[in-house]
Amino acid sequence: MSDGNGVRPIDDDDLDALSGAGRVVPSGPGPKGEPDLSTRYLGLTLRSPVVASASPLTGDLPSLRALDAAGVGAVVLPSLFEEQLEHEIAEVERYLGLSADINPEATYGYAPVLDGYNQGSVRYLRLIREAKAAVKVPVIASLNGATRGGWTEYARMLADAGADAIELNVYQVAADPGRTARETEKETLDVVDAVTSACEVPVAVKLSPYWSALAHLATQLVDAGASGLVLFNRFYQPDIDLETLSVGPRLVLSTSDELRLPLRWMALLHGRVDASLAATTGIHTPVDVTKALLAGANVAMTTSALLRHGPDHAGTLVTGLASWMAEREYASVEQMTGSVSQVNVADPAAFERANYLETLTRYASTFLT
Repeated sequence: MSDGNGVRPIDDDDLDALSGAGRVVPSGPGPKGEPDLSTRYLGLTLRSPVVASASPLTGDLPSLRALDAAGVGAVVLPSLFEEQLEHEIAEVERYLGLSADINPEATYGYAPVLDGYNQGSVRYLRLIREAKAAVKVPVIASLNGATRGGWTEYARMLADAGADAIELNVYQVAADPGRTARETEKETLDVVDAVTSACEVPVAVKLSPYWSALAHLATQLVDAGASGLVLFNRFYQPDIDLETLSVGPRLVLSTSDELRLPLRWMALLHGRVDASLAATTGIHTPVDVTKALLAGANVAMTTSALLRHGPDHAGTLVTGLASWMAEREYASVEQMTGSVSQVNVADPAAFERANYLETLTRYASTFLT
């Protein structure tokens, strides 16, 4: 049963099932019986582990203020897309080319007023400054792309505009049959190395789950300079319109069931990579936030839930987490983070192939009963 906000109450069975070994018993309560919700992410101290990830809400100042008031620990601004940057560069070159005919004596160093073209980076830099003035929590800028391109230059601009950190949103579909996995990985590693070398602010990398050797890539990304990993990027799959026989986008918001994939990788990577971990996709309820932290995430990022219920829903997630911690006498988020990760559970194999076998066995037993 859910409450009026569509949030299912915390259930001990949810967390017992996650560990397979019963509930982890913490050492004691926090000061005055109130748990400390602060966490460290990308070297930043956040007041809570609930982070509003990139969405239209984080690109709107009133929504940003509402998220801040609801208790989020940080906000990730909507992504600045590589395609926007390419368009911007092309438009500048086009206008500079036109200037040669308009004013031959001012060919070099002359550019007309560009009121009519898409000033993507200009608007984004303004958003960073306005967001920093509007909220008290860290503001994380986001770059979305697939190639090295101008990421380094623009990442530096975002940092100079005041972003507390940068999230590189690697949205790459490896569709070229002539391109190897090693080549694809190298390109991503080169981007991360270039951006982290150029920026003084911490950089997180938002990945898809489709890499052939994700754990190995994770360690390489950290070696290349990444301060954090965001798992996972949720690819929006194309659909076919049967009336027009055209291919187009179809947006479907996530559900809590989708948390299981990032949950597994939080648990597998916690304690094995020297980087912050952010769980994203499937964070809708306080149960989801709690599971993500127990598995090893430093923060739980949410978008779909906020789009469904509004910015105030962040407060439901924060207070729900605090209530669960207080009832079980957890003193802090730090204390509970990773306590049900693979390195800490009684049966580490539960996060790997054994989970697959046990699932099939349980289903078969239920079906035959």
